[in-house]
Amino acid sequence: MTEVYLSREGLQKLKDELMQLRTDERPKVRQALQRAREFGDLSENAEYSAAKERLMFLEQRIGRLEETLSRARLIEAEDIPDDKVYIGATVQLADLGKGGELTYTLVSPEEADFEQGKISTVSPIGRGLLGREEGEEVEIRVPAGVLHYRIVRITRDLGAVHGPRGS
Repeated sequence: MTEVYLSREGLQKLKDELMQLRTDERPKVRQALQRAREFGDLSENAEYSAAKERLMFLEQRIGRLEETLSRARLIEAEDIPDDKVYIGATVQLADLGKGGELTYTLVSPEEADFEQGKISTVSPIGRGLLGREEGEEVEIRVPAGVLHYRIVRITRDLGAVHGPRGS
C-alpha cells in the first residue's frame, strides 16, 4: 500500500473525525436503527431502511479513515527541500493570463481543500507545479483550458492555512 503524507494538522483532523464518528455518530445511528426496528414490518419501514443505509455509509467512512491513518506518514517542513515545489510547499503564483496573484499549499489528496487554498499534489495544478523552482514560468493544462503562472515564491509552513488570493 502507498504511504499517505499528512501535515500535523491534517493528521489530527482525520484522527478527530474518526473519533467523532466512532464515539458520537455510530451510537446515534445504531440507536436510530434500533428504534426503527421497533416499528415492526421491516419490508415497508422507511425509517429502518434510511438508518440502515446511514450506518452502512458511516461504517465505510470509518473504514476508509482507519485505512488512511494506518498508511499515514507525518511530514514536517524541515524534512522537505525548499528549493523546489514539493508536498507541503506554499507557492505564491503570478497569474500571467488574468493578472493578480494566487497562493496554494500542496497537500495530499486527503487534506485537499480548495476553499482554504490547499490543493492536492495529484490535481492538474498540483502536478504542474511539482518539482518547479522560484522564477519559473509554467503552463498547466486544466479542464477549462491552459493556465499560465510564474512561481514568485516557495515557502514551507505546514501548519498554516492559506486561501486562494487574487483576481
